[in-house]
Amino acid sequence: MPRSKAWFAVSVLASTAASLSSADDLRSPESFSSTGNQAERSRAIFIEAGRVFQHPRCLNCHPAAERPTQGEDLHPHSPLVVRGLDDRGAAALRCTTCHGAANFAPSGVPGHPLWHMAPGEMAWQGKSLAQICEQIKDPRHNGGRTLAQIHEHVAYDSLVGWAWRPGGSRKPAPGTQEEFGALVAAWIESGAACPVDH
Repeated sequence: MPRSKAWFAVSVLASTAASLSSADDLRSPESFSSTGNQAERSRAIFIEAGRVFQHPRCLNCHPAAERPTQGEDLHPHSPLVVRGLDDRGAAALRCTTCHGAANFAPSGVPGHPLWHMAPGEMAWQGKSLAQICEQIKDPRHNGGRTLAQIHEHVAYDSLVGWAWRPGGSRKPAPGTQEEFGALVAAWIESGAACPVDH
């Protein structure tokens, strides 16, 4: 094969590989610096962070119903369980009955010491990214947190961090928890503007 054709083939393969790998990457806050309007930049940053907020790893634990969901397709949790009074399952079937302190590879059951569902007022399923954004900013629907506490939660909470280490055949959330935290911090610093539903 002539050198120019070989180089072209390598370039195409490298470009394809880069585009495939970038599908799971998160853009950095700096990549939005060319957007001159601060509100537009803030919205763009949140839209990028929204790739995590709207990912199945997060949506499954933020269900709109009393029953959690699971899988990439958000199907109802099997076996049938409910959130219970404290979001940790019904009295007779607590989340920790099946979910241990860590992922259990032989059965594929995910785990974490604090395994539980997000409170009902923090439900994201069935909501647009704009609605999720407004909800995250509202202390009545975010666990009473300030924006600084929201950042602390998403950037450092180990249960949130499970989304990037789900084990088994589950697809992790895009990017890393550190990258996600940086996006949320940049969104807050740029005014915490929300996307607009059209």
